[in-house]
Amino acid sequence: MQKASTRSKLSSRLYIGKSTYFKIFLLIGVAVISAVFVWYTFNVIDKLQKSTRSQVVKYVKLWQLAASSTTGPDELQFIFDEIIVKADFPIIVLDENDEPVFWRNIDEISASDTSTQAKVFLKREVTEMIASNGRFPLEFGEGHVSYFCYGDSAVIRQLTMMPFIEIGIVIAFLLVALIGFQNIKRSEERHIWVGMAKETAHQLGTPITSLMGWIEVMESEATEAGGEHEESIKEALGNMRVDTGRLQRIANRFGQIGSVPETTEQDVNSLVLETVEYYRRRLPFEGKGVVINFTQGEIPKVQLNPELFGWALENLLKNALQAVDSKTGQIDIVTSYVEAQNQTHIEITDNGKGIPPAAVRKIFRAGFTTKKRGWGLGLTLVKRIVEEYHNGRLVLKKTRPGDTTFEITLPVDIDNKGSV
Repeated sequence: MQKASTRSKLSSRLYIGKSTYFKIFLLIGVAVISAVFVWYTFNVIDKLQKSTRSQVVKYVKLWQLAASSTTGPDELQFIFDEIIVKADFPIIVLDENDEPVFWRNIDEISASDTSTQAKVFLKREVTEMIASNGRFPLEFGEGHVSYFCYGDSAVIRQLTMMPFIEIGIVIAFLLVALIGFQNIKRSEERHIWVGMAKETAHQLGTPITSLMGWIEVMESEATEAGGEHEESIKEALGNMRVDTGRLQRIANRFGQIGSVPETTEQDVNSLVLETVEYYRRRLPFEGKGVVINFTQGEIPKVQLNPELFGWALENLLKNALQAVDSKTGQIDIVTSYVEAQNQTHIEITDNGKGIPPAAVRKIFRAGFTTKKRGWGLGLTLVKRIVEEYHNGRLVLKKTRPGDTTFEITLPVDIDNKGSV
């Protein structure tokens, strides 16, 4: 059994290792793709900005040439209208007092808008233009200087946003891929669980049936033979019948994994008490100093599958027994009903060493265990039974040395409220 456990752990570690390598490979791939996208986009932006600046230099030279000759105002206006206006980037021309006198391709401001609000907006725009691209002087006569300012075109502004959009798309793709990978992994784990459970139920069924048959034969022969040992033989056979009945119950539990279990109204206190009594009888073997206290609250009946829910309770109680000291261990189980939430609560508290902080987030993960010989399936199974099969909730309410509490929350049918 220990070898099988070792092989299982080794296989699990190899699987986890492959999973980790896949995630690292995926992250590196995303980082490389994002870097290529960003580099290419900024390279295109840089080329467009250089092209725009080259056009601006030509426009300024052309305007300066026209202004330095005998060109009249009409010719200057023609140059401005036919050449400058055809530019696809924002342009603002300032006078010697830094007041806007010409502008084109300015968002939300038309070329003919001379309102105060427009001037204020243009001054803000030109401040950003100068900060990004500087300004080009235009000399008209002696001491008369204007300034040509420009900004990035709409295409460049849109391209500037592209790296963020690209990275966002890549991150979204990464998230979808990781979620898909996790879902596939969970689906595989679920199929493995179901397969193992069904096979275990099948393997247990045949020898249990055979044992029960042999017990009946032995009881019959003991009665017929009589003798001084008849009572002790019948007592031993009775205990064997109890144990084989329990084995049959375990096989039934495994058989229900992977299928929709049938639920009926059950007394939670009775189920908890049955589990507590079972482990109390085992305390001489688990630890003579361990005490199990059960405080029963007044709670309504709940729709449960007694086989599966009893299995969940046994796993939690077994974990608590393994966590406490064999001489000073104490386990407290409390049931209660919260009317405001219409929920039944079951708290299992132990005074064991607690769960390490690093393990708190992993305790419900399949295959994770802090035990030397554990399979890491107990709490995962409990969580699945409580949450998937009974629409409840299992949480680690608190944990520290000497005080660890697991809490099961179960919904109560409105029709059952009166049975508290």
